[in-house]
Amino acid sequence: MREQMLKLDHKRKGVVEDGKGLHLIHLLLITATAVDENNVSVAAENLRELYQSVCLNGDSVQRVVAYFADGLAAKLLTRKSPFYDMIMKEPTPEEEFLAHTDLYRVSPYYQFAHFTANQAIIEAFEEEEENNNRALHVVDFDVSYGFQWPSLIQSLAEKATSGNRISLRITGFGRSLDELQETETRLISFSKAFRNLVFEFQGLLRGSKLTNLRKKKNETVAANLVFHLNTLTSFLKISETLKSVHSLNPSIVILVEQEGSRSPQSFLSRFMESLHYFAAMFDSLDDCLPLEKSGGFRVFERDDERAISLGWQDRCLITASAWHCI
Repeated sequence: MREQMLKLDHKRKGVVEDGKGLHLIHLLLITATAVDENNVSVAAENLRELYQSVCLNGDSVQRVVAYFADGLAAKLLTRKSPFYDMIMKEPTPEEEFLAHTDLYRVSPYYQFAHFTANQAIIEAFEEEEENNNRALHVVDFDVSYGFQWPSLIQSLAEKATSGNRISLRITGFGRSLDELQETETRLISFSKAFRNLVFEFQGLLRGSKLTNLRKKKNETVAANLVFHLNTLTSFLKISETLKSVHSLNPSIVILVEQEGSRSPQSFLSRFMESLHYFAAMFDSLDDCLPLEKSGGFRVFERDDERAISLGWQDRCLITASAWHCI
């Protein structure tokens, strides 16, 4: 049935009526309950109906239901099943880069996170400008494709002059040497347009020790944790990361996270929370296409003005905050 859904995608693209959308969500929840109770026959029958009713190129309801149906199917299947391999197949690096680029282009999530983070970094740099030799060192714990940094490079370059240059070093942790090399190439190429900015990039594989960091005397150090803590799978790993951040003695720590609970939950509780979150996320992406339609987004301050959030309608999606180590 899943193969039929994929084949019919191009024919069935469209908007699900409200009543049918509610039925799909209801059926998905019944299926999740059956999976949780290990009721394989009921779960399989419901998945069959879901795959007959949704497509990955439909509206936001169809897409979110299709992906969550895949997750439930993978939970039922054994790792030896060819269908499990098909569902869980990792995208190629090229496919992942193109998808990330498209998401960055059409949605405000990353732009909001990066603009907010970079503004806080610049303010920390300016506060120490009399003592930091106009040197800024950003330690990015998940540099990914480096999309955050061109705007920071440009902003710093606008503050620099031929007689008073600014030095920017970015130490970025990445998943692979190839990804780090490509990111370094893009950022260095971009920075060459700004003569008054001295730019350096140091790529480190995730898990590398912070003792490998190159630091300049009195430089302003910023620790960047944009969407990084969400990728860590245990409280132990989060604790180790925060200890590493503290060891840097940074001037500022930038934290941007997806909204959601990290407390231990049952499968159904996690499923419901994830469904609500990604339903809002997919719905907001629909509103971004075309780009002129983005009226449902809201930006508001939280925690006594110590954090700023981007929300879709009444739900917070991501929150950014800046901290100082003590």
